Amino acid sequence: MASHVEIERKYDIDGDVEIGDLTGPDGEVTADEPQTWQLVAEYVDTPALILATHGITLRRREGGEDAGWHLKLPMAKGARREVHAPLGADVHHVPAQLAELVAAHVRGRELVPVVTLETTRTVRRLHDHGGKVVAEVADDQVVGRRLDRDRRPASWREIEVELVDGPTGVLDAVESRLRAAGATPSPSVSKLARVLGDDLPPAADRGSGRSAGAALAAYLRQQREQLLGYDPLVRLADHDDDSVHKMRVAIRRMRSVLRTHSRLLDGDRVAPLEAELRWLAGELGTVRDLEVLNARFDQRLAGQPKDGGLGNARWPGLLATRERKARQTLRQTLSAPRYFTLLAAVDDFIADPPFQDRAGRKASRQTPRLVARSWRKVLTRYTEAQKLPEGAERDIALHSTRKAAKRARYTAEAATPVLGKPAKKLAKQAERLQETLGRRQDALVAQQELTQLATRPGLRVADAFTLGLLLADERHAADAALRDVAPVWKKAAKPRLLTALTTR
Repeated sequence: MASHVEIERKYDIDGDVEIGDLTGPDGEVTADEPQTWQLVAEYVDTPALILATHGITLRRREGGEDAGWHLKLPMAKGARREVHAPLGADVHHVPAQLAELVAAHVRGRELVPVVTLETTRTVRRLHDHGGKVVAEVADDQVVGRRLDRDRRPASWREIEVELVDGPTGVLDAVESRLRAAGATPSPSVSKLARVLGDDLPPAADRGSGRSAGAALAAYLRQQREQLLGYDPLVRLADHDDDSVHKMRVAIRRMRSVLRTHSRLLDGDRVAPLEAELRWLAGELGTVRDLEVLNARFDQRLAGQPKDGGLGNARWPGLLATRERKARQTLRQTLSAPRYFTLLAAVDDFIADPPFQDRAGRKASRQTPRLVARSWRKVLTRYTEAQKLPEGAERDIALHSTRKAAKRARYTAEAATPVLGKPAKKLAKQAERLQETLGRRQDALVAQQELTQLATRPGLRVADAFTLGLLLADERHAADAALRDVAPVWKKAAKPRLLTALTTR
């Protein structure tokens, strides 16, 4: 199963228009002779079009150079992760690897054919001066049919420009030539969306709403979409690509606002959901902690002379093995009934939030109080930590301050659509404090890991020496982070941050 990131732009163009020379006046790229292919693709989805609603396409395509099953997952604007699998003998059987990647969306629902596309594709590859293929331009004549609706086929012509091995400036250059020929950026994100048209459910309202409860529900919806969006990327990842971290952050954000907005909600319904979110965050956290440690130690060992023992340590392989096993366990977790039950519970909670009466109050009046309350907890915890003598107890208190800062940050971020700049500024200060205290916490965790590794039986002398040097580095890093806390705190503790919230 192969995958790559697809970066492309789509354009509409009249059927009889010639797009002309794509090399440009300065000849920075040259175009191959065109090749024409006949492609037939069948798109599958749930009957309710769950995948298409989330911008996901799953198809089986015959013809062309990349015949097979294709799964396209949205990443950023203009970019998608495309995963391929062979055609297989069974036309209507989705390969297990691809079915797993959409499991969080499908959750046991039937996948059925919904659209067929017949495309006459004329491809031109663009090369730079060295002969490298920098982009591919596909001129498509398309006929699309809904398979479960009695309606006329849709037909159109579009141009796709996909980046291959060149800079994004190539896309800009090609776009200027296409526009000159009369092409316009396509309003459809995909051919599938174009055929589905009005059958595709509208995107969820991202507005914050006027009430405090509506603002909370909008934020929870955003985080649910983040969680679902990163689920397949976590399943695909075999190294630190930030997907585990971002999926975990989405869960943390949900947990944080459920806690800081507790006065708006029925606690009896919140408690079981929060407990399951905590469980999932912990499963992701096992992998994330090992990602951070491996990256941290790899960076410290990089460039060290191997003949001196520093760059030839054996113990990093132990951490790498632990990370691989943790990823396998996480993939099993994401395919277990408990996980799908949690996703259903999140959906139910957002569809029918257990609001108390005060959730109906104006967000512009209620939300500032919630943000201010979460920030005052940060101030209190830091003040208490500063009273403690240096040592383990103080480290625990500072870690507690960091967690409070994280909750305050997420609460302020959730309030930004309602409160604007004051909430944004507070979130920024909370983030700086969180990250500075996080640097110290990471160094402390690294020290614990290095100490455990150093006590393993049969440790080589060279490895023990390396671990000792790294341990000293981590102690210096922890001390440096602690010194940086004071100036960050000085800005964060300014009264005007709270005053700006409460005097709007």
